[in-house]
Amino acid sequence: MDDRVSRALSRGHTIDITTTGRRTGLPRRIEIVFFVIEGRIYISGMPNPKRQRAWLLNLGAHPAFTFHLKGAVAADLPATARIVTDPEERRALFGYIVQVWKGQQVQVMDRYSPLIEVTVEGYQPEIAA
Repeated sequence: MDDRVSRALSRGHTIDITTTGRRTGLPRRIEIVFFVIEGRIYISGMPNPKRQRAWLLNLGAHPAFTFHLKGAVAADLPATARIVTDPEERRALFGYIVQVWKGQQVQVMDRYSPLIEVTVEGYQPEIAA
């Protein structure tokens, strides 16, 4: 993995992801934001109690997806999703996310927002000791 891609993965910003449709098997691409917390990559979404997110259901059925960097550094990276379901882990991670995503509340995000940990093939984050 080249240094520019590694640096782009070390700080969150807007990306696209392409999932595989759980029913159709067809590629589905959306724009979303990722966050980096203690060297790990996470994807979340705005809280919405009424909305079932197709991309989340797709990742539940097919965890392999493509993580598309765009902007100054463009790359299509193979990745794997882990849906974060543990209540303590979710609350802790949303505690970090709300510091960046102003106007959000941990309790609301924990209840109504998706949370995915992303493993990008070939990426080894630098984690501060």
